[in-house]
Amino acid sequence: MPAPLRDLRVSYHFIPSFNLIPNTSSQNHPLIIYHECFPPSISATVAEAHLRSVGVVEPQWRYTMYSTTHFHCTAHEVLCIASGRAKLCFGGENNPGKVETEVKIGDVIIVPAGVGHRLLQDLDGGFEMVGSYPKGTDWDMCYGREDEKENIEAIKDLAWFDKDPIYGDEGPALQIVYGGV
Repeated sequence: MPAPLRDLRVSYHFIPSFNLIPNTSSQNHPLIIYHECFPPSISATVAEAHLRSVGVVEPQWRYTMYSTTHFHCTAHEVLCIASGRAKLCFGGENNPGKVETEVKIGDVIIVPAGVGHRLLQDLDGGFEMVGSYPKGTDWDMCYGREDEKENIEAIKDLAWFDKDPIYGDEGPALQIVYGGV
């Protein structure tokens, strides 16, 4: 079970566009990190079961994060850290407005479509996440190339979450829509 909402520490990051990486500028939804959302005893299987029980996103893979900056144009992404610690970069490594942060087991990251992200360093070895996407969406891989401009333009039409992927009817993902951030 996730931490009670009243005890959850959350950080919100608005990241400016950089070159052909739109970051949070396409929809003005921030990168959201739920710190220590799940206990350090969480496993990928338990995280997947919780995500399925809330029913907002569908877990689709278990893996680390690619070491090349990439983003998604067709879906927002929910990443549950299932093991290890890592230093990640959001926004593009040369972007003056980038966010570099350390995440660890139990953290959850909501990555809005268009936000560039990459692994900088696996700090312990064995860093693994559960990657999930809103039900009914297919995710793509984009790298900020000229031939992706049409895909990037489509981000503005993506729906945001009707429910928080972790907490359901309330939670940090909804606060940005309904006046909290």
